[in-house]
Amino acid sequence: MSEELRTLVDKQALRELALTYCRACDRRDFALVRSLYHDDAIDDHGSMFCGSADEYVAWLPSVLSTFEATSHAILNALYVVDGDRAEGEIYTLAYHRTLPPEAQDVFIGGRYLDRYERRGGAWKIARRSLALDWCRVEPVDTGAYRAFAAGAPLGRPDGSDPSYHALAYFRRRSENLHG
Repeated sequence: MSEELRTLVDKQALRELALTYCRACDRRDFALVRSLYHDDAIDDHGSMFCGSADEYVAWLPSVLSTFEATSHAILNALYVVDGDRAEGEIYTLAYHRTLPPEAQDVFIGGRYLDRYERRGGAWKIARRSLALDWCRVEPVDTGAYRAFAAGAPLGRPDGSDPSYHALAYFRRRSENLHG
């Protein structure tokens, strides 16, 4: 494989790593989140959290339990690959809906500033830092939400999400991680 093609393949693997992280957080699939980090990785979410990958995955359930729904999206993603090491600046837009009765929509724009390493042929996060660029909070308009989403199955932050029933490959991947 040429060096240029190898770099493209590596960048695609890193993008899939970022996309998988978003899905894992939104579906509360903590085993999948953990599988994206090397054992000695550090996650630094600023004053909210900074620690090892295991500590991060242990911290996530309590934080995410304060939200009825989340949706993390990857926007721009720029990667620099140097052999078995890489860095990435990944722009993210994250939506969080807090729990009723005072539910709020929280919109966050930020960036993941990542360092990656390929070990044993697999790219994983070696260090992740979060940079917050902006945030907006507003009350949930439940009437508009019900009218707009009428008839569509509701997304769920767990294994009962419609994706697990509609997408066999996603269901099997989750089953393989969870034994």
